[in-house]
Amino acid sequence: MNELASRISEWIRERVKEAGAKGVVLGMSGGLDSSVTAALCKKAFPDTTLGLILPCFSSKEDVAHAKMVAKKFGLATKEIDISDIFKFVLYTLEERKYDKEAREGMDIAVANLKPRIRMICLYYFANKLNYLVVGTGNKSELSVGYFTKYGDGAADILPLGDLLKTEERKLAEELDIPKAIIEKAPSAGLWAGQTDESEIGMGYDELDKILLAMESGDLSGCNPELVKRVKQMMAASKHKREKIPVFNYRRER
Repeated sequence: MNELASRISEWIRERVKEAGAKGVVLGMSGGLDSSVTAALCKKAFPDTTLGLILPCFSSKEDVAHAKMVAKKFGLATKEIDISDIFKFVLYTLEERKYDKEAREGMDIAVANLKPRIRMICLYYFANKLNYLVVGTGNKSELSVGYFTKYGDGAADILPLGDLLKTEERKLAEELDIPKAIIEKAPSAGLWAGQTDESEIGMGYDELDKILLAMESGDLSGCNPELVKRVKQMMAASKHKREKIPVFNYRRER
């Protein structure tokens, strides 16, 4: 895992150099994905890594964890509370006042405003500083489409994109990510009490087992109902992983 961390950090350096950029910017949520990515980015660019902490009615624990990681690895950060922007956008679109006590996550269009506003902030600073935006998604989430299109799915590079969540946890231990972050329930923080595994409909251990079994072609040891669910999620989210379809005028005429 120590070798893997070095390889990923070197890969980040190479991608940034190829783009003619000077460093990297990423969102820090206080979760495992962003914490591991932040540590790898710091290793790649000790002086030109910027972590944005962008709370939007976020839990105090998540913000505290993001700051804990920043302090531990000596990361430069900028904290911007986007709660008022979120409320303003929602009211502008629907003339609807935000009720933080309501389960707004039941309305996916509203929930997805948060990661899309964060994307605007990330690319603003990327443009200002000539940095690349580093995404924090892992293979488990990317495979089943568990990300917001043009939200947290918008990035220039994805260092963890080929690592399953279970593999990422091992890397987190090697990087000495705080135990409290490794062990807490993964959540996108879209609404109070929301967890990734409850939305996906299974734990990451089970999801990763199925994804590996699908790659090997042997699903005999997997729960058939969960396999069916994973396949449905993959099919429904196919458009998120592909390039935007373009009508081929020259071929079609």
